[in-house]
Amino acid sequence: MIHLKTTWHHIRRSPYQAFAAILIMLLTFFVVSVFAFVIVGSSKVISYFETKPQVTVFFKDEAKQENIDALKEDLESGGQVSSTKFVSKDEALAIYREQNKNDPLLLELVTADILPASLEVSAHKVEDLAPISEKLKESNYVQEVIYQKDVVSTLTSWTGALRKIGVGLIILLSLVSVFIIGTIIGIKISQKRDEIEIMRLIGATYWYIRWPFIFEGIFYSVAGALLGWIVASGVFWYASPFLAAFLRGIPVFPVSPVYLLILLGGELLLAICLGAFSSFLAVLRYLK
Repeated sequence: MIHLKTTWHHIRRSPYQAFAAILIMLLTFFVVSVFAFVIVGSSKVISYFETKPQVTVFFKDEAKQENIDALKEDLESGGQVSSTKFVSKDEALAIYREQNKNDPLLLELVTADILPASLEVSAHKVEDLAPISEKLKESNYVQEVIYQKDVVSTLTSWTGALRKIGVGLIILLSLVSVFIIGTIIGIKISQKRDEIEIMRLIGATYWYIRWPFIFEGIFYSVAGALLGWIVASGVFWYASPFLAAFLRGIPVFPVSPVYLLILLGGELLLAICLGAFSSFLAVLRYLK
């Protein structure tokens, strides 16, 4: 308890240094929170597209139902396909009529015999779409395979790039945070050199002297992490309606409160590690 009182006394005596340390930690954990939301959101977007028919196969008129069933069973046995849906000529006509119900001329020109039967295929992973598409093209009964390769590839590459950028920024800001907190703790130690010498002369151990400075670094980190999480969550909550309108029905929201609490717990744990590490480096350097 006496260490915590000493720590609070140190913080109160230098509020501007404390504010600077907390501010840099706030920025660090704001970025951590934002990219955590981005990673979860991008994962949900990819999962959404993975559950949709990503490959559509149109069959030739001579393809019989047993041929289509055999191809379907062959696909499902490979383990890459999550679901398939067969659309007959009559069902294709019903879909066409629903899409063009306001244009009577187009409805008169199209019959079920003109439209091909099709198979809508969904994969477990986006990466499985390319081999599935190539396998379907090898069939003699397939007329055309529509595979939105560019859309899927762009989505995957952008998600991967965002994750790499996020990890890079988090590492960079963490290093800056360690440096700044270590510097502030070092300045505090230098300012209290006379007090530390007196404490040593009256028999205080090295760890008795070190603990208040270590707790001070942990305080800065934990306070910054908590504020960064609050700010990021507030911004995310405020922007949720705009993001939901932009995503147009993709079920990214709402974010689970359990996930928010897990994120907060992880950030607080990381903050404790960063604060303890940076202040420990400072006391090792300045308290020899």
